[in-house]
Amino acid sequence: MIIDCHCHAGKGDLLTGPWDTNAPMEVYLKRAKTAGIDKTVIFSPFHSNYEHANANTARIAKQYPGRFLCFATIHPQRDKGRIYRLIKQAVTQWGFCGIKAHRMDGTASRELCEVAQRFHLPILYDPVGETDLVELLASEYPDVNFIIPHLGSFADDWRAHLRVIDQIARYPNVYTDTSGVRRFDYLVQAFQRGGVHKILFGSDGPWLHPGVELYKIHLLDLSFEQESLVLGKNLLRLIAGVKIPSLAQANF
Repeated sequence: MIIDCHCHAGKGDLLTGPWDTNAPMEVYLKRAKTAGIDKTVIFSPFHSNYEHANANTARIAKQYPGRFLCFATIHPQRDKGRIYRLIKQAVTQWGFCGIKAHRMDGTASRELCEVAQRFHLPILYDPVGETDLVELLASEYPDVNFIIPHLGSFADDWRAHLRVIDQIARYPNVYTDTSGVRRFDYLVQAFQRGGVHKILFGSDGPWLHPGVELYKIHLLDLSFEQESLVLGKNLLRLIAGVKIPSLAQANF
């Protein structure tokens, strides 16, 4: 099974660029089917109200039963004080299995990490090149798994790439995904230093072509077992322990 761990889905409402306007699934699904991708992790594009956006992600997933895995998008600052409620709703009502946060919304917070720890959810956190915070997150919350997309920088920041490569090698709870990494040699270094168990295939769809991003993995010339880890088994391991809380925990 091939799982794309990084794809946006649905409409944003800020209308400043594709990343907060619309992430249509129809073209993505056609491309993913041609590429042989079986499942995809989806989450909302940037939005002014992630409670509404997460509900829309759930509706999209319901349209395609069994096709998508969902991560709840959270704004660490704007959602302060209600992150537990939002995540509890996403996990218990809709079956979400992870959290997505982006530094452009706000840096990851203790509240965010503590809720992830409570539910045993991985956090896909985009630091937008500011990877120093990953050091603090990983050491303060060793029981939370952090997936750092784009090797730390979608903007092709080689310094961020090197820092994340070092972090996935040093911290057992830091992972990365391959989406949008243009300098191929840094992917090679990530595998050499971090190992195949620390890297997940992602496309950053629908705006990047999932087939093109998947072909990068094939070009790494991994063994069948190594490739199967990157293309799905690593993600499945990270979401295997998702914990649904009892009603007694509702006032966290």
